[in-house]
Amino acid sequence: MVHRTYWLKLLESAWKRKSLVWLSGVRRVGKTYLCQSVPGVEYFDCELPRVRRQMEDPEGFLSKLQGKNLVLDEIHRLPNPSELLKIIVDHFPTIKAIATGSSSLQASSRFRDTLAGRKAQVWLTPMMSQDLVDFGERDLSHRFLRGGLPPFFLSQDLPEADFQEWIDSYWAKDIQELFRLERRYSFQRFLELIFLQSGGVFEATRFTGPCEVSRGTITNYLAVLGATWVAHVVRPFSTRRSSEIISAPKIYAFDTGFVCYFRGWHELREEDLGLLWEHWVLNEMQSRLQTPIVHYWRDKRGHEIDFILTLRGQKPIAIESNWKARNFEPAGLKAFRNQYPEGPNWIVCQDVDKFYAQHFAKIRVEFMGLGEFAKRLNKL
Repeated sequence: MVHRTYWLKLLESAWKRKSLVWLSGVRRVGKTYLCQSVPGVEYFDCELPRVRRQMEDPEGFLSKLQGKNLVLDEIHRLPNPSELLKIIVDHFPTIKAIATGSSSLQASSRFRDTLAGRKAQVWLTPMMSQDLVDFGERDLSHRFLRGGLPPFFLSQDLPEADFQEWIDSYWAKDIQELFRLERRYSFQRFLELIFLQSGGVFEATRFTGPCEVSRGTITNYLAVLGATWVAHVVRPFSTRRSSEIISAPKIYAFDTGFVCYFRGWHELREEDLGLLWEHWVLNEMQSRLQTPIVHYWRDKRGHEIDFILTLRGQKPIAIESNWKARNFEPAGLKAFRNQYPEGPNWIVCQDVDKFYAQHFAKIRVEFMGLGEFAKRLNKL
């Protein structure tokens, strides 16, 4: 069994804050495997009818488990999952529990109580840098093509049939059970287009014709993809200056494997790597910061910064992702710092082994590899 060290430590840390941890992430991202590798847990798969029957009397079920650590996998399959979780927190303080699901807890109508203030949350993203170490694989091309879902990543051949099977399962088990959407064709066409255009600026009206639905329905579809971690909305950073783009978000697919699959990439060319590296850098930020809230910046003259981190009490951090350091162009950074002079400037590159700094005019720019980038994120 592979021990995913980063995530096990994150769960352990979450349990120190709260006795209940909500572990979410997309289908097949490894929630079950991760939970089963937590030492000394009692594991319950709520997809099984016999397990659900045990929980029909919550107090009787929990009274036999006092002082133990539990995993309640796929808990949304219960008729009233928030009731069981609330009873654990309020009446069984010696029990520590991890509950898992494929969406944010607030997203599903199944949860009548979101347990605000009673739970810690861990978002299991597709495989990040520490996972590659744990799985004994350092080849980024392998990770980019197969993606970060462990079963797909471990496949010897490109798992093309598995990508389509995942889409079908996502519709049947997540969308239908949690959101009860209609018009399967329209939703899956929208999902396909999002994956095809991943990393681009989003305009809802561009999808209404191909998907044969209204603009409001497209907006709802995007909210569903966000709630289930399948697409990430990166909104523009702005103080509403007249020169800035203030409303058009960028949308990123959750996983490079699906981007490659929908674009028909079986082998990666040099020109493909920049886009996939940008997704990889975003995934690393989301894994380590445990938040989907990342911004980008663009002005009306076309200058752009890939990512902006805005943390409370700190100046905005400008982050550019470059497959190779020599490809960095400072024009966007100069334009950004002309409006926001203070804050770090990080250029994250695949071919930088040791951190170094360089000045462009009066702007100090720090070039770093993913290892240094991860260290800095951990300190934020």
